[in-house]
Amino acid sequence: MIDVGPITVYWYAVIIVAGVVAGLWLATKESVRLGLSNELFSDLLMWALPIAIISARLYYVLFEWRAFVGREWWSIFAVWEGGIAIHGALIGSVITAYIFAQKRNIPFFKIADIAAPGIIIGQAIGRWGNFMNQEAHGGPVSDAAYENFIQYLPAFIENQMVIDGVLYHPTFLYESLWNIAVLAGLLILRRYNPLRGEVFIHYVIWYSVGRFFIEGLRTDSLYIFGILRTAQVISILLIIGGILLLIYRRKSKQVDVHYNGKKITQVKK
Repeated sequence: MIDVGPITVYWYAVIIVAGVVAGLWLATKESVRLGLSNELFSDLLMWALPIAIISARLYYVLFEWRAFVGREWWSIFAVWEGGIAIHGALIGSVITAYIFAQKRNIPFFKIADIAAPGIIIGQAIGRWGNFMNQEAHGGPVSDAAYENFIQYLPAFIENQMVIDGVLYHPTFLYESLWNIAVLAGLLILRRYNPLRGEVFIHYVIWYSVGRFFIEGLRTDSLYIFGILRTAQVISILLIIGGILLLIYRRKSKQVDVHYNGKKITQVKK
């Protein structure tokens, strides 16, 4: 983006920061509406962001360990060389948020529900960093795919997805658009004031549905046992786990509060 003397600013970094800022703004606005401090999520972000970066890197190294065998020990920390995974970042962030909620004496799912739309908008924006880096793309575009879809995309997207003379599927765009659709769904869902925790659980389920299918198009996937795409396995587990958790929480009736904090009222017969 900027390269003046010793100062270099990369588009990827700017876009990621923009996603974080947008997510923080959305979460802060909603937390204030629900009576929480306007500094709650900025305090959480101070811990969650660095831990997310570390956990994203550890996740990548764990599933790509063979690439680091025989290299210098410090290469596992060389994030600037590339190699982080969103699932690792989410795992680290959720664990951090849970501990943070316990320390602040705030229900975890209250924080998670408020954060969910902010997380997904950050992911939607952040995927454009992959676009600028020409990474996380799909395989070569077939003639049929070009005629039916790709040719109607803006020229700047098509041009950026031509690498060494080959046009690749802009999977960053597919996921970004899916995330925007999930964001819209979450915003609609919370207007209906579901049970506490359901906004976040729906985020987990629907993000994972999109990620499962889009991951199948990508050419840079991490693998388990060399045959199973890690992100697809994790997505399936999250989808199943999320659905079961929704059913269990509804059936057990252990949740007695709605998204907005109001208690569930019993209807007398």
